[in-house]
Amino acid sequence: MSASISPPSATTPITPGVVTGAAYKALIQRCHLGRYALPAVNVSSSTTANMALEAARRNRADIIIQISAGGAQFYAGRGLPDKQQAHILGAVALARHVHLLARHYGVAVILHTDHANRPLLGWLEGLIEENRQHYGQTGQPLFSSHMLDLSTEPLEQNIATAATLLQKLTPLGIGLEIELGITGGEEDGIGTELTGHHAAKNPELYTEPEDVLTAWKALSPLGMLSIAASFGNVHGVYKPGNVCLRPSILRDSQALIATTFQTEPNPVPLVFHGGSGSDEQDIRHAVDYGVFKLNIDTDTQFAYAQGVATYIDAHKEAFRRQVAPDTGRPLKHEYDIRNWMRAGEEHCIARLTRAFDVLGSRGKSVVAS
Repeated sequence: MSASISPPSATTPITPGVVTGAAYKALIQRCHLGRYALPAVNVSSSTTANMALEAARRNRADIIIQISAGGAQFYAGRGLPDKQQAHILGAVALARHVHLLARHYGVAVILHTDHANRPLLGWLEGLIEENRQHYGQTGQPLFSSHMLDLSTEPLEQNIATAATLLQKLTPLGIGLEIELGITGGEEDGIGTELTGHHAAKNPELYTEPEDVLTAWKALSPLGMLSIAASFGNVHGVYKPGNVCLRPSILRDSQALIATTFQTEPNPVPLVFHGGSGSDEQDIRHAVDYGVFKLNIDTDTQFAYAQGVATYIDAHKEAFRRQVAPDTGRPLKHEYDIRNWMRAGEEHCIARLTRAFDVLGSRGKSVVAS
């Protein structure tokens, strides 16, 4: 029988902080049993990481914090001349930051890396070594899970590479997310922007349930696996009509696997990529069909930017000169970086509060008091 989420893991104690190993599996199982999902927030700075932690605490919910290679490079600083080194160091810096603070925010955090395609396998290999060293020192890896995105390659190659990675990740208590079918649009340099009605017409954006079965059968016995099965979803927000979601693909995939391996309903932890701008009914259907993770990078970036823009618009004088010409009053407090960044954080927290509500995870932290 293929491996699946086992009910006993639901009783595993979970303490505040980054969850890995059995605690990571238990948190996914709680989502499964409670029929709710967690928002996945892409971060590229300490302010966005802290915003995600605060949003979780305010909503008494758990959360997924993730970083892409490009986000990691920015986190490390654009001044680092070695791009590959910056990818690794930035992700490690974020991980240490979240490990330090998450337990004090009193919520459980799944810490994840996003979208590593074939050219970024070196980034993943570097992070696996960093995980290995941290595990040797603390008994815990830096990350809860990593993502492999080989969705544009033949299924056999995708599975083969995923199997190799799982064999390295499983002993460290780290899960792997894979993508089946292509999620449209562009995400931090991976993929291409859509034009016209390509998203609604491209058959590659709709995963065949048989492919999900094939991947689950081959990979789930090797470790903790989650699958981003595309069902018409795209990264970013597009004009109405450019995106046609078919959550029934997720339902049919789960039913096929449950029947094949005689499991309970929804045996596969599924991931919804490109959740920004999606209809709430489609999101709720996806959660009903076993999605535990919703990526909403575009919406959260826009919300943060809106907060900053609103603040700057309300304090225009302070962003033109240091002293008010009519009163001679110093304007330092108004252009203080902490104030306009805080405005971005507050606006993004409000957006995440709506996400927790739609996903059904508000007030359901497994650790928050």
